[in-house]
Amino acid sequence: MGKTKPDPQSQSFEERLLRLENIVQTLESGNIGLEESLKLYEEGIILSKNCLQALNQAEAKVVTLQKKLNEEV
Repeated sequence: MGKTKPDPQSQSFEERLLRLENIVQTLESGNIGLEESLKLYEEGIILSKNCLQALNQAEAKVVTLQKKLNEEV
């Protein structure tokens, strides 16, 4: 049986970031074949986009909260 990758949406931001860091380390080691490298690269791109989306959402929430705070003052 092959490993199934967890759905990035079901993981926390921290879990996704940790997985992305592990992928980068594995790719940088150069100890895996081309096919596995391509699979990891693809997974890394998906995780990267997912993390960026989460950061953008968090930033938007902070901006909204700051605006509300400024309106109350």
